[in-house]
Amino acid sequence: MQETREQQVQNRFLLFLQEFKTIDPYTGQSYYYYQEEARIMRDNDRTTLNLDFTHISQNEGYLDLSLIMLSDFYQYEPSFRRAIQEFMFIQHQDVEDQQKLYFLAVFNLSGTEKIRELKANKIGKLTSFVGTVTRTYEVRPELLSAQFSCQMCDRIIDNVEQQFKFTEPKKCPNTKCDNKSKWTINLNKSQFTDFQKVRVQEDSKDIPAGSMPRSIDVILHNEKCDAAKPGDKCTFNGYLTVIPDVFSLSKPGLKCSMSTQNYGNNQRGQTQDGITGLKQLGVKDLCYKFVFIACSVETNNDRFNFQKQLVDDKEYTDSQADQDAKRRQQFDDIDKLEILEMKRQPDLFKNLANSIAPAVQGYEDIKKGILLMLMGGVNKTTKEGVHIRGDINVCIVGDPSTAKSQFLKFTCNLLPRSVYTSGKASSAAGLTASVHRDIENGEFCIEAGALMLADNGICCIDEFDKMDSKDQVAIHEAMEQQTISIAKAGIQATLNARTSILAAANPIFGRYDRSKTLKFNVNMTQPIMSRFDLFFIITDACRPFVDEQIATHIVKLHSQQEGAIEPRFSQDQLRKYIRYARTFRPILTNQSAQYLKEAYIRLRENDQTSQRTSYRITVRQLESLIRLSEALARVQCDDEIKITYVQEAEKLLGQSILQVDETPKFIDEIEEQQPIPTRAMGIIEEELQQREKDKKRQGQRIQLAQDEYLDIVRTLTSFMIQKEREMQDEITESKGVKWEDITEWYIVNKLDQIQHEEEVHQYERLVGAVIRQMINKEKMLVVVNDNLDQNLQELALHPNVPR
Repeated sequence: MQETREQQVQNRFLLFLQEFKTIDPYTGQSYYYYQEEARIMRDNDRTTLNLDFTHISQNEGYLDLSLIMLSDFYQYEPSFRRAIQEFMFIQHQDVEDQQKLYFLAVFNLSGTEKIRELKANKIGKLTSFVGTVTRTYEVRPELLSAQFSCQMCDRIIDNVEQQFKFTEPKKCPNTKCDNKSKWTINLNKSQFTDFQKVRVQEDSKDIPAGSMPRSIDVILHNEKCDAAKPGDKCTFNGYLTVIPDVFSLSKPGLKCSMSTQNYGNNQRGQTQDGITGLKQLGVKDLCYKFVFIACSVETNNDRFNFQKQLVDDKEYTDSQADQDAKRRQQFDDIDKLEILEMKRQPDLFKNLANSIAPAVQGYEDIKKGILLMLMGGVNKTTKEGVHIRGDINVCIVGDPSTAKSQFLKFTCNLLPRSVYTSGKASSAAGLTASVHRDIENGEFCIEAGALMLADNGICCIDEFDKMDSKDQVAIHEAMEQQTISIAKAGIQATLNARTSILAAANPIFGRYDRSKTLKFNVNMTQPIMSRFDLFFIITDACRPFVDEQIATHIVKLHSQQEGAIEPRFSQDQLRKYIRYARTFRPILTNQSAQYLKEAYIRLRENDQTSQRTSYRITVRQLESLIRLSEALARVQCDDEIKITYVQEAEKLLGQSILQVDETPKFIDEIEEQQPIPTRAMGIIEEELQQREKDKKRQGQRIQLAQDEYLDIVRTLTSFMIQKEREMQDEITESKGVKWEDITEWYIVNKLDQIQHEEEVHQYERLVGAVIRQMINKEKMLVVVNDNLDQNLQELALHPNVPR
């Protein structure tokens, strides 16, 4: 008897499963890949065979089979499933295998489509597309094939296949029986499988200008149910099909029913079974809708594509080190070598930070804060089950035109799992979650908001200060407990929102008022402010040197475009390094723990003594110090948190607090015995006159804006680092830089701003006061060669100052 086309395809696929071999990368020996897969399926009680499509498409002996799969997958899917069933029986010789339902999951297709490209020409063909899951429904049983018994003659009818609806036999096979409608289904002899519907929306980058995002329903079966969660960016492999759109078909009848119910129930065409008759139904064509039947789902669950994020961010256990080692095994030798080369480079932290948003000039502190947010701390869970977040929240407050949105856009594009939204255009339900009634079955379901969609990722919220106060209150729980609680429409649930928040806000009055603290400049409540680990203030002050650098950078960016940006590390290298660094779970040493306590006490004392605090220093700031220290340890791929990491975290948090804390800043009083002026003047008579003027100003204090003070500190620190490197290259007996050389260098750089000799003395006095501040209070400079004449003292950078 000649084989049918379906039988030929079944035998061909069975032969492939039996004969395909591959090479083990560890042992170098070949083995039967799918025979091993069948053993794993048997041991784990699985009924889905995972097929790597490249095994067929790149195998010259089975190119015909790959063409059949690509062109007629829907038609021959039953043949593939029967081949798997027979293959499992041959491998294990178990009669139960002939009774089980087996499924085929194809993955690793060569190309992916967009949701907009899923048209009628793709129906029934093996296709792959990428989208974001926005809504999931509960798992239900689906009847695949049923057994019926005739109620009139008790005749048994087996294997009645179901086609997108409950299908009964058309007629009893008994020739003496005329039954066509009276059937009884035998549930214990029928075959069921799990069934779940999910709603998938196309990516924002795939939406054309002026268009609405498109969505499609995806059907998951068997072990693939619950494989995709709301917010997951997934690759779905399967085929496109059409089903009757029964809901849209019933709409006119529903309207007729509502319009005629006032005239009684005896109207023509209206019965207890619904609306019948074309006149009542209305003139309407039979409509179909697209549905994608997915045979496999590839999920990007992590912000950096880890296979199992729940393992990465769960409570610390004794086996955590083994799990970290397994995650590092995902990197091949080439990637590990590249990461090791990056780690060995000097100024690693600075180079990584400068690779963040390279199109933005400057703002190194903000880039460091965003880098630490990407690294994140370690999530922990106490024995009582209390979750302690490890994600870092960052807020950028600044004047208009200070590149705040650029940081948010870059961060959003860097991560595969991130959400960008605006505070003004978002409601509380849109940020957290909402409950909707399904229009088809009338059941309630939860639709994820921005924070749920960004679970295990980052949520970038622009115009954060424009949010209504009610909406800000809605994210209190999500920012600290990292959960969203819902009690609506009979649904009581606690949903995960394990995300870092990167927010950008504008001052209330358009520009930041330096005479006021942060809480008077930003429309934020105290609880929201305390939940941010880092605050960064950007003021658009007039600084000629900085303005010239920014102007040069922007002009170069517009003229040379891509050639103007030369970051130390590319985006792929940055993703790869952060992904590797997040496998480390650093722990506190005893010395670091003691230093953390002392640092927290210092912050509390400064908070009590300061009269212009921007926000109170609470225990949350201590936890912020710990999270920042853990992130700094991850930057260096270190398993322990060293004191240097805690000091850097304290400095970063301190700068964040100082920038929003005290303005103006008062530097120490002028000493009674003024130093001899530097060689910048060179005239003895003027030196004597200046000494008399300085004596009259004794007891005065220098008043300086905080950002101006920090600019001078950064400028002097950069000069010291440059001189330090020059001394390393040259063989000199000097161990530091003379005080007068530092002052003279700073004044020479300010010559274009100096118009009178009086301004030279003002700069000398200012630089001297800043240097004393850096020695006595900031502990950034040390005296390596003391001298009675202060100008001849040699200074060097403190070893803890990052180079």
